[in-house]
Amino acid sequence: MANDKGVGSGAGNRTERALKPSACHLPPIPLQKTLLSTPDHLFLIAGSGRYPSLVVEGARAAGVKSITIVAFTGETEEATAALADDVHWLKVGQLGGLLSAAKKSGAKHAMMAGQLAPKNLFDLRPDLRALIILATLKRRNAETLFGEVARQLDKVGVELLNATTFLEAHIASAGPLAGPKLKARHLEDLKYGFEIAKETSRLDIGQTVVVRNGTVLAVEAFEGTNECIKRGGSLGRDGGVMVKVTKPKQDMRFDVPVIGEATVEVAKAAKIKIIGVEANCTLLLDKPKVCAAAEAAGITLYGISA
Repeated sequence: MANDKGVGSGAGNRTERALKPSACHLPPIPLQKTLLSTPDHLFLIAGSGRYPSLVVEGARAAGVKSITIVAFTGETEEATAALADDVHWLKVGQLGGLLSAAKKSGAKHAMMAGQLAPKNLFDLRPDLRALIILATLKRRNAETLFGEVARQLDKVGVELLNATTFLEAHIASAGPLAGPKLKARHLEDLKYGFEIAKETSRLDIGQTVVVRNGTVLAVEAFEGTNECIKRGGSLGRDGGVMVKVTKPKQDMRFDVPVIGEATVEVAKAAKIKIIGVEANCTLLLDKPKVCAAAEAAGITLYGISA
């Protein structure tokens, strides 16, 4: 609408107040004791993408002296593995090998970072240790599988840290992050998308939605965020609003909402105009580059919360 007001310009402030960002309200994981000091040695379980290497950079900058990486064939990039002081190459599903590497490393703290292709969670070639564990799980999804890895690590004396440890500078902050100034109707779509995404995530369907003018165009499911963006963009034509959130009781040790440069590129191709992310919960990989990519694409990046 031609007479829509921009954010902070009087008439649009009612919507802006409704979207006032706040802290990430997730159940805290008791890591305070661990985080009082920087660990000397970090055991990093590394998937694909930029995420693991960003953790290595942050850990080194924080003073971590030694990093052991478990890398996965067909997933972890060689360049990431090369950053480690010690590396163990495994296939997805080799839980026994992973736990053996953890004990051998001598590290007391571990992190998980990076993606594993969803199909690989269902095309596992489990070793004996993994088979025994799988037999006890009523549900076999990313949350239960990674949660069991965390429990098994704890049994061998290795604590799994929050997956945003050492990455505080890359967490999405509150309010406008990049791109054009929003109008009141866009803020309404962000608010609506946030509410819908929170509900679909509560039902464990997906954490990303695409909306436009108060209509839901796409909801993320097993296909992942990028396919949801493409589907929503094709229906919204030009002007869709994407929103990504955390789910209730999300375990931030291995399940962090992430937006990267590739996400921005997919959104640009799909003609998405706005990307809303949950403030203080979402990881931007890496933040300066993601914000620069959004600016270059003419996409508004905005941190929102309840």
